[in-house]
Amino acid sequence: MNRIIVWSITVALAGFLFGFDTVVISGANEPIKQIWNTSPLFHGTFIMSMALWGTVVGSLFGGIPTKNLGRKKTLLWVGILFLVSALGSALAQDPYSFSLFCFIGGVGVGISSVAAPIYISEITSKENRGKLGGLYQFWLVFGILIAFVSNWLLKGFDGSNDWRWM
Repeated sequence: MNRIIVWSITVALAGFLFGFDTVVISGANEPIKQIWNTSPLFHGTFIMSMALWGTVVGSLFGGIPTKNLGRKKTLLWVGILFLVSALGSALAQDPYSFSLFCFIGGVGVGISSVAAPIYISEITSKENRGKLGGLYQFWLVFGILIAFVSNWLLKGFDGSNDWRWM
């Protein structure tokens, strides 16, 4: 398989993380509400939406690292943000640290939504740009699907700690 195609598919997986991270929180909604017993307003506007707020910030300012570091290095840093977010969210002991790590992941998602499609369009030929660029959107939608499936599969997996696996 052509290296450009392999790189395009790999970079387009950022779309998977976008879709997955956007939806997977829905499976943790009820357990988190019960564990931390916060008000509905705090739960909805702070805890459950923090990843989306991070996505907004990341997409608004994602052009800065993309321009200054280049697309490839930016995407490597985004991978680090995803890792920090996943581990931090899973190990969080309170709603504030959980929200912070969700925000960090959201920033990564937002930046990747800027950097990944640009990088794919830069490395592909004009004949393949549409096909390979469309992979980002495919993986985004597939990530949404897999998040719903994983939420369903993980429900009841580890009792009150189900949400940590999501």
